[in-house]
Amino acid sequence: MSYANLSDMLQERGISVNRSTIYRWFIEFAPSLRKKIRRYRYQMIGKDSSWQLDETYVKVKGKERYLTAEL
Repeated sequence: MSYANLSDMLQERGISVNRSTIYRWFIEFAPSLRKKIRRYRYQMIGKDSSWQLDETYVKVKGKERYLTAEL
């Protein structure tokens, strides 16, 4: 899913976020998320499996918003 697609999904829900902002969020939070996932991955799904994330929470103007996508 592209940053533009994520931006469009948020816009459909009344949240205006530029795709460059989503990119900066990715750069900021992806490394810490990767570490957390790696810690539990082998315990939960095995070493040869993969995850597909299809939902997230984003904070906009101090309020958490729930964002989903069909994969």
